[in-house]
Amino acid sequence: MFERVKFAWRTYQMLMIKHPWKLQILTSGGLVGLSDIVSQQLVERRGLTNHNLKRTAKMATVGLIYVGPVLGVWYRLLDRLVVGQSKTAAFKKMLFDQLAVAPCFLAGFIAVTGFLGGLSREKIWLKFQKIWPAAQLLNFYFIPLEHRLAVVQLVALMWNTYLSWMANKT
Repeated sequence: MFERVKFAWRTYQMLMIKHPWKLQILTSGGLVGLSDIVSQQLVERRGLTNHNLKRTAKMATVGLIYVGPVLGVWYRLLDRLVVGQSKTAAFKKMLFDQLAVAPCFLAGFIAVTGFLGGLSREKIWLKFQKIWPAAQLLNFYFIPLEHRLAVVQLVALMWNTYLSWMANKT
């Protein structure tokens, strides 16, 4: 089992070197889709027979066309704006992220999922929430740029589960 995990990680690392942008986008789409599966199965307790595959596909699409590209570009830009790996640099990145981008990103996420789900502007507006700065502080301090998108999506699995639930709540 451990050898398979090591092989999968080595393969992921190799693909990250060869196709970093594509892999980050695919990883993001897959993890946002996984978040919807967790939301439907563990939070909403729908069961496999009542699982909404269309909704999961919609959420994975949001990860592919919105979450991955937007955050991938943002993290690259942020690394140019705030150079370094120190605690101070990580703190500055977290502040930029939480004060400048997180509210806009979250608004976009809720708007895109709401739009794809057929919600009115009024219903979309009611779904806005805050994002977690502590996870981003750790992400910017400990994680290399090429892995930040994947790590933030892994850390955000529960957050995205919550967002999936909120975005699709009637």
